[in-house]
Amino acid sequence: MASFSNSTLNQYNSAIKSWWKYCKSKDIDFLNSNSAHLLEYLTDKFNSGASYSSLNSYRSALSTLLGQDITTNDCVKRFFKGVFRLKPPAPKYDTTWDPNLVLNHLSDYFPNESISLKDLTVKTITLLALASAQRMQTLSMIRINNISFYQDKIQIKIDELIKTSKPGSYHPLIILPYIKENPKVCPALTLKSYIDRTNDIRKDDFLFISYQKPHKKVVTQTLSHWVKYVLGKSGINIDLYSAHSTRHASTSAAHRAGVNLEVIRKAAGWTESSKVFLKYYNKNLSNSLDCEFANSLFQGNR
Repeated sequence: MASFSNSTLNQYNSAIKSWWKYCKSKDIDFLNSNSAHLLEYLTDKFNSGASYSSLNSYRSALSTLLGQDITTNDCVKRFFKGVFRLKPPAPKYDTTWDPNLVLNHLSDYFPNESISLKDLTVKTITLLALASAQRMQTLSMIRINNISFYQDKIQIKIDELIKTSKPGSYHPLIILPYIKENPKVCPALTLKSYIDRTNDIRKDDFLFISYQKPHKKVVTQTLSHWVKYVLGKSGINIDLYSAHSTRHASTSAAHRAGVNLEVIRKAAGWTESSKVFLKYYNKNLSNSLDCEFANSLFQGNR
């Protein structure tokens, strides 16, 4: 179990609980079942609307209980081939939103010293999400001690394990240039203002804390809620787009601005062999690991 991340364990726990309830209702041995019972369970989930990826997650979770021999035998493999043809996995979004909508809205949250702590907080996480193209989980791990200030930029190291961490992979390095041409939505300037504002109320080393007392460290879901709040205020359809869509919006905008795919890949933390950008993130608009990625987004919004 030590090889699994917390998010994977939570996902597996949900699947195992579902399997336990199913076995109980069918009077099936929870731990000593066979492939026929597994196929009946997966078919039931498929008929209830489960996607290919969800079914695959169920299979992965149950392999820890039933073993690979049952979860990957020929019958189960044929089942998944059939599901793939009937309900092929597809990207969550066919289009994305224009980051300028959010930047234009956040430009009203200025000067940083004059706005409320709530507004400064949601502005900081949203600009950081756009400028870095990182997951909310990754941004929730930022520590003050890992933030370095330079004359022309701010550099943030992430030294904890993240969703895509594996042996031989590098830890994310977020670089925020000072956008002197557009200080109202400069991520580096906003981040510095946020750190200065929260310095006296901060109780630990984590960057993002609650803007309400007792100002404790916040979890990933809270960051997502804050970003989604800003998206809604910016006129973006939050019934369609989640906080995670900032990755789609920023990487697609950078690509449209002519940023090299290698720069985008490194900024977003994808591996050299990853085709995830071309498959999932290179979206059309609806209605170097230096400063190039962030500059492409923020210097065009003036």
